[in-house]
Amino acid sequence: MNVKTPNAIDGYVGARIRMRRQLLGMSQERLAEQIGVTFQQVQKYEKGINRIGASRLQRIAEVLHTSPSFFFEQENSEPLTLQGLDLPANTDPVAEFLRTKEGLVLNRAFLKIADRNVRETIIALVNAMAQAESRGVILGASVADITLPLGE
Repeated sequence: MNVKTPNAIDGYVGARIRMRRQLLGMSQERLAEQIGVTFQQVQKYEKGINRIGASRLQRIAEVLHTSPSFFFEQENSEPLTLQGLDLPANTDPVAEFLRTKEGLVLNRAFLKIADRNVRETIIALVNAMAQAESRGVILGASVADITLPLGE
């Protein structure tokens, strides 16, 4: 029996489309409507089952407010290669994080912060927490324990 398996690059491009669509909070139905296909077709694109033509990929990029090259980028904006695409150990940790509910919520909230200094402070805080945890320090603060300065 000859079962059609998705091509690794088609799967990677589809996963990047899904990640970008979710990052923008867009449904498959809305993307499908914008590009002139059914939502089932968008599902097939995102799973890598169906290949995407150049003009359709260009339209998807426009709707998702990015460039077509975004769908082919790997770590450090390298061009896409087949090497390692089938190996879970080589998955992009940022893409994996953005596939989680927490990753999407955190990223959406972070993108709404206009003040660069506030964003940098949040990054410093998260880095400090990660370093403390890696040293075995137990961070026992809950949301109720956190106080925010007023008027600053």
